[in-house]
Amino acid sequence: MSNNNKRNIPIAKTLFDEKDIANIIKPLESGWVVQGPFVKQFEDRFSDFTKAPHSIAVTSCSAALHMALAALGIKPGDEVIVPAFTWIATANAAEHLGAKAVFCDINLETYNIDISQIEEKITSHTKAIIPVHLFGLPAEMGDIITISKKHNLHIVEDAACGFGAYYNNRHVGNFGDIGCFSFHPRKAITTGEGGMLTTSDEKTAGLLRTLRNHGATTSDFARHNSKGAFLLSEYNYRGYNYRMTDIQGALGVSQLEKAQWILDQRTSKAKYYDKLLADVDYLKTPKCPDHMIHGYQSYVCLFQPEPISFAKLPKLNKIRNDLLIALEEVGISTRQGTHAVTLQNYYRDKYKIKNEDYRNACFADQLTITLPLYPQITEEEQQYVVENIKMEFENKL
Repeated sequence: MSNNNKRNIPIAKTLFDEKDIANIIKPLESGWVVQGPFVKQFEDRFSDFTKAPHSIAVTSCSAALHMALAALGIKPGDEVIVPAFTWIATANAAEHLGAKAVFCDINLETYNIDISQIEEKITSHTKAIIPVHLFGLPAEMGDIITISKKHNLHIVEDAACGFGAYYNNRHVGNFGDIGCFSFHPRKAITTGEGGMLTTSDEKTAGLLRTLRNHGATTSDFARHNSKGAFLLSEYNYRGYNYRMTDIQGALGVSQLEKAQWILDQRTSKAKYYDKLLADVDYLKTPKCPDHMIHGYQSYVCLFQPEPISFAKLPKLNKIRNDLLIALEEVGISTRQGTHAVTLQNYYRDKYKIKNEDYRNACFADQLTITLPLYPQITEEEQQYVVENIKMEFENKL
C-alpha cells in the first residue's frame, strides 16, 4: 500500500465530549479541587454501575493494589501469588510491602493465570493471590475462590482492564476481598490517571478511605464543612496520599454517563475484527467463554504462524517485530499485549528466573499483538489495519 494512502490510527483514543469539558470546569469554578463532592459522586455512580457495595477512588490502580494489600495486612515475609504475564505494578504492590511476589504461569488461550498451577505455588507463607482480568477477560474466579477458601488466602482482583467485564453475570471486582480498577487513558473510561477500589465489606471500606488520606479519620472535605474545621483530624494509621482530585472525579462522573455506550462500541469493534480476521490462521484472536463477558480493554492476538517452541521463538519474535514495524510505517499503531514481569530485569535478577520457568508468559510477551481499538475507530479503518497485516505478513514470508 503506497504512502499516499497512509493513515494515522493510534492504539487507543480517549473519548471526550462537551459534557466532560463542562464538568471539569465546575471544580475550578467552585474552588474545591482536591478530593470532594465530585469524587464522592463518582464513587457512588461506579458502585451503581458495577453493583459493588463500596467504591473508593484513588490516584491509580497501582496505588489501589498497594493499598489493598496493606489493608489486608500483607507484611514482610508474606508471599503473594501473581500471574507471570501482567503489568509490573501487580507484582510491585506486594514487593513494596516487603512481601514476595510468587509468579504463576498463564493459560495461553486466555492470557490469565493458569488455574492448574496455583496450588503448587502455595506455601505456609502464602497470604494472598492477585488474579488479573487481563485485557478485559475475567479470570476463572470460581476456581480461584475455591482454592483461596481451601488455603485461607485473601483475593485482590487486579481489574485494571476489567471495567465492563462480567463473570457469571457479575461484574469483576465483586468476587475477592478487594477489587482494583484503572482509569488510565487506554482504559474504557478515563480520569487521566486514577483508580478505584471495590469491596463488599464495610469495615474494609472504612479502612481504605482512611489509608488513602494519610490515615486520617476524617476527610478534608468533611472537616472543612463542619464546626471546628480549624482542628486537624486524628491519625490512627500510617497512611498514604492516594487521594483522587475533584477535577478527576468530575471527569469520571461524565465518563460514566456514556460508559455503556463506550463498552458496546468496543465490543462491536472487537467482533468486527473477529470477522475480518476469521481467515487469518496465523493470528489467534481473543476468546471468551460463554459464562463471561469480555470488556475488550484491548484486542490482543497471538502471532502463531507455526507451533511455538523456545527453539523457534527468536525467529517468530523477529517476524512479529518486523510486521509491527511495517504497520507503524503505514500509520498503524500496535503494541505487544503486555510484558512478562518475569522477563523484567528487576525480577529476573532478584529471583534468578529463566525463560523456561514461565514458558507461556514468555511466549505471550514475545508474540502477542494488540490492534487499535476504541469507540471512534471506523470499519474502514479496521479494514485498513487488517489489509495491511495480511499484505505485510505475506511480504515477510
